[in-house]
Amino acid sequence: MAVSRPRTGLLLAATVTALAMTATPASANDGSPVQRVLDRAVADGGVPGIVAEIHRKHRKTWFGTAGVADRATGAKRVQGEHFRIGSVTKAFTATVMLQLAAEGRLSMDDTVAKWLPGVVEEQLGGDGSKIDLRRLLNHTSGLPDVVPGQEIPRPERPGAGFIYSKLNYNLAGMIIERVTGAKLADEIARRIARPLGLTGTYLPGGETAIRTPHARHYTKDGTGPGAQIHDVTETDVSWAWAAGGMISTTADLHRFLDSLLRGRLLPPAQQREMFTTVSTEGGDWIANTRYGLGVYAQRLRCGVTVWGGGGAVPGSWTYAMGSRRGTHRVVSNVNGDWDDPLATFTELLEARFCRTGSR
Repeated sequence: MAVSRPRTGLLLAATVTALAMTATPASANDGSPVQRVLDRAVADGGVPGIVAEIHRKHRKTWFGTAGVADRATGAKRVQGEHFRIGSVTKAFTATVMLQLAAEGRLSMDDTVAKWLPGVVEEQLGGDGSKIDLRRLLNHTSGLPDVVPGQEIPRPERPGAGFIYSKLNYNLAGMIIERVTGAKLADEIARRIARPLGLTGTYLPGGETAIRTPHARHYTKDGTGPGAQIHDVTETDVSWAWAAGGMISTTADLHRFLDSLLRGRLLPPAQQREMFTTVSTEGGDWIANTRYGLGVYAQRLRCGVTVWGGGGAVPGSWTYAMGSRRGTHRVVSNVNGDWDDPLATFTELLEARFCRTGSR
């Protein structure tokens, strides 16, 4: 049944603001607290390279780097690089699903079984008739997380607690494709990337290359002092797909996060849905967080709460967080996946938000 689509004014209105953003790179000797965190991440943590881009209302954009984009050539990290964003992808997938809800093409109260009959039962050993779409997006479906090559654990009872799971979002991606009859990559491009001018943001599918310019992505084969570092830039991460397969840039993630936090991508009802959170306690996840639909809130040690998302795939860790109104945002990426980049990202957030008191 054909359903009329709402106007795209919310999306198009955000484009003008997004394209107006400019950036002023930080000098190599910048003494800001943020630059010191970047330098420490390379000097003490041993990560290959790190970038951070900060946007604050009525101020010039700040961009800083430390370390290298390429261990072989020593090339520095620069603005405009593409990198794998891991689970930040979930915010894009959730946005598309909530837009479909706003259009009346699905309901967040729909069950997985309605759109994917038999899939949860036959492939995961669960009951899709007891899992609604909201539970998929806030990770309370009871479905376990699974990595390639791992046997699928037995599902838990839906609603019993928070389990951060790629399965939830890959099922959501399948439902989006069932509802629209289009590929998820095309829906993200049509509904989000193109209207916002996100020219460096895309879901590559099985494509292994990353568009240039890009930093090399590195991983280690262990944790000991003798662990070898491997270049995993050209890697098929299609297994992460709707849960973590996208590629983007710092500038694009700022534009996306700005529009998302300000409510320019979703009508008010769906915006409230996205930012209604559940506890992550007991889920063996990031401390001091609550999870919404594709986004989460993180309370910093100084009491300030920031919103957005983070993501990790082999060779790349990304964090994109901002104040609830979107007026102050930090996006960072590390092109190595060891020595707990999450601790570095939290330091970056505290260096900015705790220092300025932005909320």
